[in-house]
Amino acid sequence: MIITTTPTIEGRPITQYLGIVMGETILGANIVRDFMASITDIVGGRSAAYEKSLREAREIAMKELEAEAASRGADAVVGVDVDYETIGQGSMLMVSVSGTAVRLG
Repeated sequence: MIITTTPTIEGRPITQYLGIVMGETILGANIVRDFMASITDIVGGRSAAYEKSLREAREIAMKELEAEAASRGADAVVGVDVDYETIGQGSMLMVSVSGTAVRLG
């Protein structure tokens, strides 16, 4: 399945719009504590442990988006947007991905 942030796919006309699809995931309530505990991983202002958690959350959300699009019979998802949001008292991080499921010609 093609997943893109662009509104179209070059050389592949969109023949049908199947609606908005989404995927969401929330990093556990201990993310702040885990981040602080992994402070020793920081090199040059980056935390490998925190980046790994964000990457995993994004991948889960993308897989959910793709599964929802596939269940609608889509060939692609266009206009994909990835958002990160803290919830609770900043102790949890939500990753949400949305786009438009389409069939291509």
